[in-house]
Amino acid sequence: MSEHMNESLSDELLRLDRQLCFPLYACSRKVVNLYTPFLKPLGITYTQYIVMLVLWEKDNIKVGTLCERLYLDNGTVTPLLKKLEEKGYIHRERDTVDERVVYIKLTDAGRKLKEQAREIPVKVGSCLSLTQEEAAQLYTILYQVMNQKTE
Repeated sequence: MSEHMNESLSDELLRLDRQLCFPLYACSRKVVNLYTPFLKPLGITYTQYIVMLVLWEKDNIKVGTLCERLYLDNGTVTPLLKKLEEKGYIHRERDTVDERVVYIKLTDAGRKLKEQAREIPVKVGSCLSLTQEEAAQLYTILYQVMNQKTE
């Protein structure tokens, strides 16, 4: 193959519409933005919302466990937890045996917030024009990508 053909192929591969990352990124932003009008009255951001989703499933968990569930690092999660604690939704508590371990616990206000958020998934889902089958397929594919081991 000539150098010109290699360059042409390389240029083709660098087109934005050939990148898998771009539609994932743009779609993610679009979906997150769908949540904004429903989260705004609750006074929380989308990222704070997903933290609360994890805690509503299982209260009193380690920060490390939360990081794993959300595919986020400690440096990203810590400011979120600080804001949620300032809002009175959670309480952070150091382990009595190992002070490096921090547990997150819902407050009464945090548990009450769940009731206010109960309809959000349905409302957001109604904004997307996917069938249940398409949504299930997309969900499966996205989790395949998320859970793929990288070296």
